Amino acid sequence: MSPGETRPEPSEADILERLLDVPELSRAAMRETPMRRFVDVECLVGTFRAGVHLSIRSGEVVAAEPGPILMRSWRFAYRATPEAWQEHWRSVPRAGFHDLLAMTKRRVATLEGDLHPFLANLQFFKDLLALPRAERPGGAA
Repeated sequence: MSPGETRPEPSEADILERLLDVPELSRAAMRETPMRRFVDVECLVGTFRAGVHLSIRSGEVVAAEPGPILMRSWRFAYRATPEAWQEHWRSVPRAGFHDLLAMTKRRVATLEGDLHPFLANLQFFKDLLALPRAERPGGAA
């Protein structure tokens, strides 16, 4: 992409589609993560208007279901703008989009609910939510 060009705006559907791929991506990529066996949580990740419910058992993403699901509970939610997700998933993200906590500091993402399972397993979630970065050459389309 040349310096004057702009990236196409990502759609929420594109973002959710990539998040729904996380279970499959994690099966191969996260086998060697030693502390993952301690992660047991229901969480919501996505954009501010839509999300994907992830069920994680012993560090394995056993289910990813598009939301909203009426009365579905979660321990924490991580939400970001479609543009922030697109930038986060580039092969080399810009500063401030390279990390989940950096995106909250920039106010393009929020972290809400019970933060303990997220912060206690921070590297696991950073690695998990970066997996779509490698899904397509050059990051997000």
